[in-house]
Amino acid sequence: MVTAVRTPLFVPANRPDRFPKAAATEADAIILDLEDAVPASEKEAARTNLTTGFTEKPVIVRINAVGTSWHPEDVVALRKLAPDAVMLPKAEAPGEIATLHTALGGSVPVIALIESARGLANARSIASTDGVVRLAFGSIDYCADLGCAHLKEVLLPVRSELVLASRLAGIAAPIDGVTAQLDNPAQTFEDASHARDLGMAGKLCIHPRQLAEIKRAFAPSLDEIEWARRVLASGDGAANVDGAMVDEPVRIRARTILASTQEADA
Repeated sequence: MVTAVRTPLFVPANRPDRFPKAAATEADAIILDLEDAVPASEKEAARTNLTTGFTEKPVIVRINAVGTSWHPEDVVALRKLAPDAVMLPKAEAPGEIATLHTALGGSVPVIALIESARGLANARSIASTDGVVRLAFGSIDYCADLGCAHLKEVLLPVRSELVLASRLAGIAAPIDGVTAQLDNPAQTFEDASHARDLGMAGKLCIHPRQLAEIKRAFAPSLDEIEWARRVLASGDGAANVDGAMVDEPVRIRARTILASTQEADA
């Protein structure tokens, strides 16, 4: 289920030799990329490489944006492929997303990639559009659109808005954008931890070496697990755990933590 994906890994669709290698990693989904990773001269060939037969993991296809010359043929290719989800870059207009969903038979879930000021302004409407199951943040493109710095404090309100938009629409929490530095595991972990703290539930990956740090960031720590067990052992009503008041909202958080370790009680 793409709604539970945390570590989707991009693979250029013009490199089919990399498909099985990507599937053998710790990624929990594979994104076959027809957009940024593929030169214009290879778009058509990349389209013919699309397949889901190389893995049992969810396969997502990032197509080219609405309005590009490649978009219509991408849609035709996806009708035949029926991937687990389609990722739409430069998602800005709910109507365009609804048109895409209908064109794909109404059965292919859409992950809307928010990468612009207009996309952010329409994020709540986009999240509520039929077929959209998740939002994702294209932070680098977003900064290019606004001419702003790619810094946590600058992008804090954007990430928070995507979390809020997803919650209001009742869809899964959003997926954070990529960490561009490939040789800095500490940075990857820090970025993923920041996203998790804000309520995001996954992070786009561009290299297999990023996967372990992202998985570690989104997994509950041993301290969190032990705290959650103590909270749920405190009974009903108000209680004192570790010197802090515990009531039902706190227990909801504890159940969420243990649910991710498959230890939660019903």
